[in-house]
Amino acid sequence: MRIALWQTDGFAFDRLEAAARDAAGQGADLLVGPEMLLSGYNIGAAAVRAAAEPLDGPSAARIAAIAASAGIAVLYGYPELGADGAVYNAARLIGRDGRPLLNQRKTHLYGGLDRALFAPGGGDFPLAEVGGLRCGVLICYDVEFPELVRRHALAGADAVLVPTALMEPYDVVATTVVPARAFENGLFVAYANRCGREGELTYCGLSTVAGPDGAVLARAGRDEALLIADLDPARLSAVRAAGTHLADRRSELYRP
Repeated sequence: MRIALWQTDGFAFDRLEAAARDAAGQGADLLVGPEMLLSGYNIGAAAVRAAAEPLDGPSAARIAAIAASAGIAVLYGYPELGADGAVYNAARLIGRDGRPLLNQRKTHLYGGLDRALFAPGGGDFPLAEVGGLRCGVLICYDVEFPELVRRHALAGADAVLVPTALMEPYDVVATTVVPARAFENGLFVAYANRCGREGELTYCGLSTVAGPDGAVLARAGRDEALLIADLDPARLSAVRAAGTHLADRRSELYRP
């Protein structure tokens, strides 16, 4: 599967469509955008609630049309208005035919900023097939908890897709944590970040695709970029044949 990460400092539907067409033109099967792509992340609780939509709201319909027209799957972050009236930090995966594949809510809220804006997501971690690979989704801070990536690996994921809004001074997540998560679980991790400034936050950029051997397959700089990488199933098979982390686990030792 060829993947494209859209590292951007802003959003408009015409810009998303241009990125989708550019990525599809380069042979990508999937375009991944940052956390809270549709609304912005550090915009305050009132603005987040005003922008929130149900998972099948009007923005989802517009993005489904873009995906179907460009012939590429799209994963994007947005504020989801739940049926319970709460607002969740969510990511929606739309297939290349415009059909919804999965929706994931952020489960681990980061500091006072996240807690002021969102309710925490629950324990549902669906997988969906894109380009022949089984993909799961985590959002930003979630990938910093090894248990969640391991949960996806044990469920049979080949790749974990991570829309994020990583800010300075936490480059270590992109440069060290993401490759480590890929290596210790024998899967691909694609980490799509924002760039630029938003309020008092300066985003790191450094969107990263790491392979199942921990190798960095592609990494962006600090500015806007469309990052392209190939997730080769043969590489996945070779690494899993040699690496035995999952088979060698002794889960009886890991209980509290």
